Amino acid sequence: MQKTSLFNIVKPYLAACIALILALTLIADRYFVSGIALHWLAVLELSLISALLLTIIQIARREKNIKSYSDQLSVSKERLANEIKHRLWAEKTTSESKVKSQFIDENIPVMLAYFNIDLRCRYHNRIFRRWFGLKPDQIDGQFLKEFSSEEFSSGIEDCVEDVLAGKTVHNERILKSTKGFPYIFTEQYIPHLDNKGKTIGFYTLHTPRAQEKNRLSSKNKAANPVKPEPQKQNETSATNLRGVQASKAGVTAARIVQAIEGGEFNLYCQKISPIKSTAISSSYYEILIRMNEEENNLMPPGSFLPFVDQFKMMPQLDRWVVNHIAQWLSVRPRADSIFCLNVARDTLSDHTFPGFIQDQLQKLNVAASNLCFEVEASDAETNPADTLIFTQKIRELGCLVSLCSFSHSPGSLDLLDKMRMDYLKIDGSLICNILRDEDDLEKVTTLNQLAHKAKIKTIAELVETDDIIAKLHEIGVDYAQGFGIAKPHPLKELEL
Repeated sequence: MQKTSLFNIVKPYLAACIALILALTLIADRYFVSGIALHWLAVLELSLISALLLTIIQIARREKNIKSYSDQLSVSKERLANEIKHRLWAEKTTSESKVKSQFIDENIPVMLAYFNIDLRCRYHNRIFRRWFGLKPDQIDGQFLKEFSSEEFSSGIEDCVEDVLAGKTVHNERILKSTKGFPYIFTEQYIPHLDNKGKTIGFYTLHTPRAQEKNRLSSKNKAANPVKPEPQKQNETSATNLRGVQASKAGVTAARIVQAIEGGEFNLYCQKISPIKSTAISSSYYEILIRMNEEENNLMPPGSFLPFVDQFKMMPQLDRWVVNHIAQWLSVRPRADSIFCLNVARDTLSDHTFPGFIQDQLQKLNVAASNLCFEVEASDAETNPADTLIFTQKIRELGCLVSLCSFSHSPGSLDLLDKMRMDYLKIDGSLICNILRDEDDLEKVTTLNQLAHKAKIKTIAELVETDDIIAKLHEIGVDYAQGFGIAKPHPLKELEL
């Protein structure tokens, strides 16, 4: 083994050594010894030539091998560089997906949790823990009964046997919040199976829906019905019709009126920041509305507004918002602050709404330029006539107009020619993908160019990362809004 190994080491240099020895022998014979016969000299010379040729061949072969190895190394280096690049891209994508997944989990309008087979909680989102009013470390790794009420835990325990058997269970029941407000809970229990099909845990999804307190006693009232008075026959019929709708939604018209008149809504604001250094330095905020029950995470954020819309009461709620903002501004005058207020679809058809705005501005001595009214692009497409009248009257008052959730659809593009506006909000579904989707990037670039050509400022919605902000700056978008800029916070905490 050692001799073979030594021979392999010496082998590449053997021909060169022989050639060197033969050359030294011939030199010694010519200058020093001169005793070798002529025929042996001829043999030595031929051997020297052969050794030199063999050495040249070995050198050429070695050079060829070195070049081949060099080429292979270059290919491997390039492949490795691409693999590293793809790996970094994959890690970045995974990291972004993880952040987005966590963001979705934390903000999805359901109470989401995961339990192992021992009923220990291994995961929960924000709405889940805030229903109980607990911190994360008070739920993590705890048994269900240790942090939940008997009423809540019993419903899960009754379904555990079926879930651990691999069945998905659907259920519905009524639970009360910490304030005593009853909710209809739609529940789902989904088993988690390993690769062998064995249940190792289960997910729970609780979707709370608000319901009127007096619904709990509806059965008792049905047993002793009250006959309506003849003169109120039509009114009662209309009420019954809405009552049927309310029973499906879990919210009654009376509950909505009570919430609006009782001021059970709170205003939040989210900052809109300039991207370009040349943008005007005014402070921009979008006004968001939440019900008290939503703010305390006793029902999903935004879940109450669809019920308000269902009963055609959004104009009344929009008036409440305008009145509240006008009063807030009247004691905090700031000429360079602009508040963006969302306008509902039914409010666009309320031709008395612009007059109400004018009265509020005059009565409270608030500058019209402080208010910007946001119209959904889909609402404008559905009802263009009322939208044009509304925006024209609003602009005549001196207020600003913003068209939000603007996409690249043909209907949306037609609005640029028909409707006068001050700001154009580019739809967040396009903004989220501009780093990964060339088509969405091109759409955003085109929309920005069209808006600027019409002398309209652009705002990007749902901006989440610094990379997206950098790309928007490169495109030339004027403003950005989203969790990457600022999260919504109560209006009362805003300091101007």
